[in-house]
Amino acid sequence: MSDGLATMPLALTPPVSMPPTSPHTASPHTASPHTASMHTEQAKLWRVQELNNVEVLKATYINQTFTRHTHDCFGLGVIERGQLHYWADTGEHLISPGEMVVINPGQVHWGGALNGTGCTYRIFYPDCGTLAKAMRSVDEKATGLPYFSRSHTCDRTLAQRLLRLLTALEDDTSLKLQRESYLLTTLTHLITRYADPAPEISKLGPEERAVHYIRDYLESCYSENIALQQLADLVELKPLRLLRAFRKTMGLPPHAYLLQVRINRAKALLAQGQPIIDVAGETGFADQSHLTRHFKRFVGVTPGQYVLGCMV
Repeated sequence: MSDGLATMPLALTPPVSMPPTSPHTASPHTASPHTASMHTEQAKLWRVQELNNVEVLKATYINQTFTRHTHDCFGLGVIERGQLHYWADTGEHLISPGEMVVINPGQVHWGGALNGTGCTYRIFYPDCGTLAKAMRSVDEKATGLPYFSRSHTCDRTLAQRLLRLLTALEDDTSLKLQRESYLLTTLTHLITRYADPAPEISKLGPEERAVHYIRDYLESCYSENIALQQLADLVELKPLRLLRAFRKTMGLPPHAYLLQVRINRAKALLAQGQPIIDVAGETGFADQSHLTRHFKRFVGVTPGQYVLGCMV
């Protein structure tokens, strides 16, 4: 039985248009047959409840840049138009139409459209449990998670499968069986072709243990206005030494990690239906505009758009 790849060309032509970024007019359900403009930024993010609330982003960005950040899940994206200028621990990458970006949990990455010329892409963020299950489908004796040493892949067949999956996740009329089948075939293809042995985890030294303690402290006390000296005193390190050790271990300086923790907490509260202004105060931001500015740099949409996506 054919899986449909032979009849589905990769969408290198202008994709369907997306709603504008205003939270008052954007709808996570809307998909227009008209072509999207590369002159305006357009984005929508939504969650697919039947697939563990996986988040899906479809966007055209021109000036939007993502700050250094990580995810506690995987990220799989495909470029449709333009080029994505992308950095990770694997180096600098220019990702073109028909090519993919693959993000491991905890992998620091950042980027944006090349030279402000515009980039249209789709990406989704499956959780670790979903990848572990797919890995056991490939090898029932497998334990742990797959690891991908390549951030940038040029596998056209895999890109077609990913695009087919993400298109189905946007289509309200697609069947649950169809979505689950596309998800499994995409992930098993990725794992079979590109999964590598995970890097060995070395024994933690004194500085690494200190960094992990500070990481846990930031995750618990994220709403506080924490001073560097305060953190240094907690682990009896000089501030400069702590800064260097934290960045070496986590890939981010402490203040950037704290911002990321706040944004992740804000996402969780917004998904629960809490008002944006209340979420801003609860997560340590000065006001709603302060939250919105940082939220978009990490997530790619405004808090208002994120709330709409959670209502799907």
